[in-house]
Amino acid sequence: MRSANSSDTRPNTASTTPNSQSTTTAAASDTAPSRRDAEATKAAILRAARYLLARHAHADITLKSVADRAGVSPPLIMKYFGNKDALFARVMSFEEDAAALLDAPLPDLGRHMVRHVLVSQSEQGADPLLRIVFAPLHGDQGDTLRANFRTQVSERLALRLDGPDAGLRAELAVGMLLGLGVMYGIARGEEVRATAIDVVVGEYAPAVQACLTR
Repeated sequence: MRSANSSDTRPNTASTTPNSQSTTTAAASDTAPSRRDAEATKAAILRAARYLLARHAHADITLKSVADRAGVSPPLIMKYFGNKDALFARVMSFEEDAAALLDAPLPDLGRHMVRHVLVSQSEQGADPLLRIVFAPLHGDQGDTLRANFRTQVSERLALRLDGPDAGLRAELAVGMLLGLGVMYGIARGEEVRATAIDVVVGEYAPAVQACLTR
């Protein structure tokens, strides 16, 4: 009887192992979408904050207005970013945008930057630099925006350049990109917006590149 009982218990023991493995696998698969959802939600919040920062004074923007635009609740913003100041510290940084904007060898950098501005506006609805234009709206926060722009964009580009007057040439090149962004995204120039990106790049990039290389 004892041996029969032990043989009877073996299938039961084996059957519990796959169940525990499947539970572990299911739990792991459940966490991956959650992480993806969290990243998508944080990205939506940052986009909403950037949109509002380009249209309203910093002091007038509330977490509720950001939440409404992002389609989330204010407590969720606090969960991911802590508070309004922490959220806008991220929005006022150009670090990630500058890394993408300058991600090309110097001989090709003019074309890359012009294309990046146009693609960001036309496909993603967000210019990597344009929020600096609205610095006067934001009081003391505008000073932070200007300081970040100077160190993270203009000075970072200047360090890439050879020859004399690197700082001046970097600022002139960045100014051209801002002008293009204003024409495309704010003035909404009909000809620029109706023209293929490759054509605009071909027309505009040589002038930008002329500031970058000597």
